[in-house]
Amino acid sequence: MMSRQPPDRVVVRERRAWTDETDAWKQDRAIRKGYRIRWGYVAIAYLVEALVICTSLAGAWFFAETYADKHDQSFWFMLLAPIVYAAIELCRVPLGILIRVQRDWLIKSLAVIGIVMAAGVTTKSVSQLGEMMFHPRLAEASKARTTLKEAEADRGTIDNRIAQADARVAQYAAEAASLEKRATEASSQLAGLPGQRCERLSGTNSRGKRYNYLRCVTDPRTATIAGSLKSAGDERAVVARNLAEARAARAQLDRAAADRRVTEAEGAYRDAVRRSQLHSFTAMVYGADPVDVTDQQVHAFLRIFVFAPALCAAFASTLLALCAVQVRRTYRDEDDLDTVMQAEGMPLLLNQIAESRTMMNDAERAVREAVASGAAIPLDQRRSPTVPQAGTPPAPPTRDDDRIERPRP
Repeated sequence: MMSRQPPDRVVVRERRAWTDETDAWKQDRAIRKGYRIRWGYVAIAYLVEALVICTSLAGAWFFAETYADKHDQSFWFMLLAPIVYAAIELCRVPLGILIRVQRDWLIKSLAVIGIVMAAGVTTKSVSQLGEMMFHPRLAEASKARTTLKEAEADRGTIDNRIAQADARVAQYAAEAASLEKRATEASSQLAGLPGQRCERLSGTNSRGKRYNYLRCVTDPRTATIAGSLKSAGDERAVVARNLAEARAARAQLDRAAADRRVTEAEGAYRDAVRRSQLHSFTAMVYGADPVDVTDQQVHAFLRIFVFAPALCAAFASTLLALCAVQVRRTYRDEDDLDTVMQAEGMPLLLNQIAESRTMMNDAERAVREAVASGAAIPLDQRRSPTVPQAGTPPAPPTRDDDRIERPRP
């Protein structure tokens, strides 16, 4: 390993002089310009703007992907406005710096108007992101609440629907019994009618030919009664089908099942509300149970919970840009030398001057005593030459600048 060498005083002095010259140049430039910008704060402000722009564009992409087909033109139409909003976001930091460095009040007023307009765009974008953050849980809770209301309404009308179903079953049963009775009577009447009367007829027709055949005669009431019997059978089949459907519908109407559906819906709604952070915050604000808060209360709190952070985010980078500019109290065209000394401050100034003079005298006396005692060497005194011993190489020549320096403050 190489041994550590003491720093070269010339190099150190040159670096120090370069640093002092650079600082003096920056200070002189700031004085001539009348302001100084802290670019670190400006970089942080632009970083905040970049995060807002990236998240806004990502949210717009997800929003368009949810409500439009990616292969349709409507998907790309939904992304045009967010791109313009992102471009407007880049104007707020320069406008904030412009307010501090401009001296014309008209330009400052226009910059303030521009910042307010750009902040409105940022508020819209960030509030949309906030609403998208709470939307899935709100949709789940709303769906569970709708299911609960339907179950409660179903339970509230179960008695009336059971009575209607019983009446419908009784009606179809009565119709079926009436048709059965009519069919039975028609069958009895048809059975009580006399049978066909058949007789053989023979003779000669007008052409002189002989004929011989059997002729049967049916009672004329038979056709009427048979038609009535067939109609009663058809109607009885329809009524039997309706009666079966009515009995099946009545079997589905169970009061205990309705109570179970309401209980299950209440449990699902409580689980959905428990997973919804917005319902919990709303319940804390209104001092109620999360299940008992209404949709109006939730959306009223949502306006505050979304728009307030969005408004703060809209002005965060702008405020940082405003604070990044340090403006001098006076400019070059102003005279800052016409200072008026008040009479009350004169004794204080004289006391400070006297104390400074006393401290300087004490310091000079201490230096003289140190030089006289040999504890210190004056700056203009060279090092005493040393005689090298035999066999040792001569020491390197001393430099003119190798002297004791006063430490820098």
